[in-house]
Amino acid sequence: NEYGYYFGAILHAQIAIDLLILLPQVLLLISPKAGAVALSAFREGWRQPIFWLVASLATIFITMSMVIPYFTFGEDYKMMKQIGFDVVMIAGALFGLLAASISINEEIEGRTAITVMSKPINRRQFLMGKYLGTLLACWAMTMFLGWILTWALYIKPHFDRLDDVFDPMPNEVALLLTPEFDKAMPTSEGKAFATGVAKWCGETLAHHAGLLLVFGKVMVLLALCTALATRMQFVVNLVICFFVFLLGHLAPVLVLATQQMAQGSVHFIAQLLSALFPAFEYFDMGPAIIRDSVVPMRDFTIYVLSVFGYAVLYSAIGILIGLVLFEDRDLA
Repeated sequence: NEYGYYFGAILHAQIAIDLLILLPQVLLLISPKAGAVALSAFREGWRQPIFWLVASLATIFITMSMVIPYFTFGEDYKMMKQIGFDVVMIAGALFGLLAASISINEEIEGRTAITVMSKPINRRQFLMGKYLGTLLACWAMTMFLGWILTWALYIKPHFDRLDDVFDPMPNEVALLLTPEFDKAMPTSEGKAFATGVAKWCGETLAHHAGLLLVFGKVMVLLALCTALATRMQFVVNLVICFFVFLLGHLAPVLVLATQQMAQGSVHFIAQLLSALFPAFEYFDMGPAIIRDSVVPMRDFTIYVLSVFGYAVLYSAIGILIGLVLFEDRDLA
C-alpha cells in the first residue's frame, strides 16, 4: 500500500514536469510569436532567484504547519489544510506580481521592448506572451507547492494521532478509483499496490480542485498587474494590486452589512465596489474545508469550474484594459 502511494507521488511529479514542458510548446503551435515571448518569460520566471526564494519559504511554512499547535479542539488538520491552500495562493500571487511588474516595466523603461517589437511581434503579442509566460511560472510554483502540501497532509496525522483527520473528498475519489485500479492487478500484492496509487490519486485530484480555485485568484491579480505594468512602476503597481485584493474580499461583506441602508449612499458605494472589483470570497477554500456537512466531490468540482470560468473572464477583461493602455504607450 505504501509503495503504491510513493509510486503515485513520483508519477504525479513526472506528469507535472511533462505538462510544464508541453504547455509552452502548445502555445508556440497556437501562436508562434506570442508563444515565443511566453516561453522566454516562463524560462526567465523560474530561473529568477525570487522564484526559488518564495517557493522555499512557502515549503518551510507548509512543513512547519504540521507541528504548529492550532488549539482548535480537534480541528487542527482542517486548519492546517486551509492555511496550506492560503500559503500556496499567496506564494503564487507574490511571485507573479513581482515578476510581471518588474519584467514588463523594466523592458518598457529600459527600451528593450523596442528591440523585441522591432521583430515581427506586435504589442498585443508581446503583452499576451508576457502574461501567459508568467502565468505558467505561477502554475509551476502552484503545482510544486501542491505536491508538498499533499505530502504534509499525509504526514500530519503522525503528529496528531488523537485528531479526527478523515478527509471526505480525497477518500471519495480514492474509493471510486480503487476498483478500477484493482482490475489491472490480479494478485493480492498488486491490489494493495493499486490501493496506494488510488489513495494518492484521490488526494491529488481533490487537492488540485482546490489548487485550481486558488490559482484563479492568482490569475486575476496577475492580469491586473500586467495591465498596470504598462504604465506604472512596480511599487505603485503592487500597492494598487494589494488594495484590489483587500477590496475584493471586503466588498461582498460591505454589501451584506449595508443591506438595511437600501436607499443610502453607503449601500450604493458597497454595491458599486462589489460590481467593479473581483469577488475573491468565491475563491476561498475555507468554507469547503471547515464545515460540518460533507461536500460531494462532484458538486465541488462544478463549483470550482464555474468560479475558474469567472476568473478567466475577469482576467480577459484585465488584459484587454492592459492592451488599451499599452497601445498608445510611447516606447521610444
